[in-house]
Amino acid sequence: MSFEEILNDVGGFSNFQFLVLSILCLPRAILPLHFLLHNFVSATPAHRCALRSRAGHLGTPDFTRPDDGIWSSCGIYDAELTTGNLTREKNWTGPCPHGYVYDRSEFSSTTATEWDLVCEEHRLNQALATYFFLGVTFGAILFGHLSDKFGRKMILVAALAGTTMLGVTSAFSSSYVMFAVSRALSGVTLSGMSIIGTVLGIEWTDVKHRTLTGTIISLSWSVGNMLLALLAYAIRDWRHLMLAVTAPCVLTLISCWWLPESARWLLANGRTIEARECLLRCAKMNGKNASRLQPEFLDKAAASDVANKTHSYLDLLKTPQLRKITLVSGLFWFSVASLYYGISFRISGFGVSIYLTQFIYGAIEAPAKILTYFVLDWIGRRNGQAGFLIMTGALIAVNAAIPLDLSVLRTCVAVVAKGFSEAAFTTAFLYSAELFPTVLR
Repeated sequence: MSFEEILNDVGGFSNFQFLVLSILCLPRAILPLHFLLHNFVSATPAHRCALRSRAGHLGTPDFTRPDDGIWSSCGIYDAELTTGNLTREKNWTGPCPHGYVYDRSEFSSTTATEWDLVCEEHRLNQALATYFFLGVTFGAILFGHLSDKFGRKMILVAALAGTTMLGVTSAFSSSYVMFAVSRALSGVTLSGMSIIGTVLGIEWTDVKHRTLTGTIISLSWSVGNMLLALLAYAIRDWRHLMLAVTAPCVLTLISCWWLPESARWLLANGRTIEARECLLRCAKMNGKNASRLQPEFLDKAAASDVANKTHSYLDLLKTPQLRKITLVSGLFWFSVASLYYGISFRISGFGVSIYLTQFIYGAIEAPAKILTYFVLDWIGRRNGQAGFLIMTGALIAVNAAIPLDLSVLRTCVAVVAKGFSEAAFTTAFLYSAELFPTVLR
């Protein structure tokens, strides 16, 4: 007796699954709050050199050098008083010796203003996003192994607890290095939340409804995307914003009390008694007959799952067909991620509020995901993936050619491109799951 048959007996998509999905949507909604947080906590506001009187020349300030009537962001004009006349002995632009003055109208503080990560140091500010996504990459490898060894629920709770602790640590960081390290480690734990949440939801759902399950969980990302815009608009201090996006982790940790462990994982690890308890709970909530949940049937299912566990990453390259699938899917995943995050991190320069742009970007994702779910049944996965990627790239190219003064048109094109990029992302999840055998998925 296979696990799929057991799951169908206790109800593969009913009340119990709705409870599981409702809980799993919470950590999924938290993800964009952190993944796209760089847009706001590390924003660089308008700035110029601070003006102070020079020692030995009281009342004679260092003037910021104007470029065509506009004060330079990083330059300083050195003026000296000689024989009662203001003469120019030096005329140069360079580092601001007295620090910077920032425009506080949009942000009260960011990491850029906290540690003066502008001008010559601006790359350090940009690098914060790189450190975070390096952590995400490492976490994808680490938490896949951990969840296979110690269980989905336990590692999901550990990832949530780690994200909570590191979020608070980031908010109270006293130095750039401390913040960069805590954000990189946050990327590791958040990656675990992403992977385990999706896997746990799918493993409690029958084959027929797995695509729908993935789409439902994915929709909570869009909700979190819009919530980020509202939080960032209301909270302009980066430390307070860090705490605000971390606070939902506490609620999610509490909700995990009702989250069941994966019965499939329990059976695969020989923990038949615990698996039976979870399946009985599922059957009771779904109003199904649990008479077939006898130890002998579960032992057979466990033996089958244990046999299917003898696989590794090397199996992805085992046959010519698998090598082809692995290579091509890796390429389109790289393209999908580059396009999606490339657009997501470009929320300025459209002539409208960055908070409104962020909100619209999140709002367009929901209909894009729902339409993609139905469109793919019409045009197929391969044509859909190719079409969505081509359309996203084409729209980005069109937007680059539109004059900057046509802000409304540029915003509209960017939003449509964001929708297509999300369609490509959704397709990548569905397509990848169907390309690989179940044991490698």
